[in-house]
Amino acid sequence: MSTKNIILVGAPMDSGKRRQGCRMGPDAYRVAGLADALTALGHQVADHGDVAPDTVDIPEHDHLVKLPECIGWTQALNRAAKVAAGQGMPIFMGGDHALSMGTVSGMAEHAKAKGRPLFVLWLDAHSDFHTPQSTSSGNLHGSPVAYFTGQSGFDAFPALAAVVPTDQVGMIGLRSVDPEEHAALQSHDTMLADMRTIDEHGIKAPLVAFLDKVRAANGILHVSLDVDFLDPSVAPAVGTTVPGGATEREGHLVMELLHDSGLVCSLDLVELNPFLDDRGRTAMLMVDLTASLLGRRVFDRPTRSF
Repeated sequence: MSTKNIILVGAPMDSGKRRQGCRMGPDAYRVAGLADALTALGHQVADHGDVAPDTVDIPEHDHLVKLPECIGWTQALNRAAKVAAGQGMPIFMGGDHALSMGTVSGMAEHAKAKGRPLFVLWLDAHSDFHTPQSTSSGNLHGSPVAYFTGQSGFDAFPALAAVVPTDQVGMIGLRSVDPEEHAALQSHDTMLADMRTIDEHGIKAPLVAFLDKVRAANGILHVSLDVDFLDPSVAPAVGTTVPGGATEREGHLVMELLHDSGLVCSLDLVELNPFLDDRGRTAMLMVDLTASLLGRRVFDRPTRSF
């Protein structure tokens, strides 16, 4: 197994939605032993601490939740992603999913500088394809994919130096997509694999097809893993639970296949709310999944006592 320089970047962003708690995510991953798990696999691991959002001098928005803070996080995480990507493989420990506005846009700039396309694998119950105009909740954690793929309506946010085309995005695990998002996605060729597709064909088939596409384009892959990709029975620590998600075993299979591909350049771990967890169960599962992505095999998994 090839070893990597892993850069841990804390992103305690808790401004993409009204329900609080995701700001505790980075420390929960640290306490759950993320660095130790990856070091045990032979990787070099450096923790760069937590990013802080830029100060943005614009007024609060009447509808969009904490808009200035979300913009500040996007700017700061964009810079942090570019710095970390130049040193190794960044793992962004979130934080709510709005952090991906910054991490993915930064990784897209990094890929562009290397002359390679960036692909994004979105492991999530939700498509997060709302624009500021279409969101009824005003929660911007439902908008990152629309932002980094260059959809209209994000004039208040930093202009994108590198856009990720929608045909370079693959979504697996979908089961809660708003009508506005569904209608918008119909005009794009994003790879969509909802839970019915997974039930009928297994989780391997859509993933392998997407990885083949990345490889054929000589692309590099950013993976964004939302806790709610998993079924809440195995991962309860998320404020956006949707029944019928991926099983623990399916999650590990996805991560093992991603490791085998050799294509992954960066990773988001998002929407962990430790306040809602059961004795650290979800945090430890996310650490175990990350270890599978970085080379731990199924028969090497540790025994857990809860």
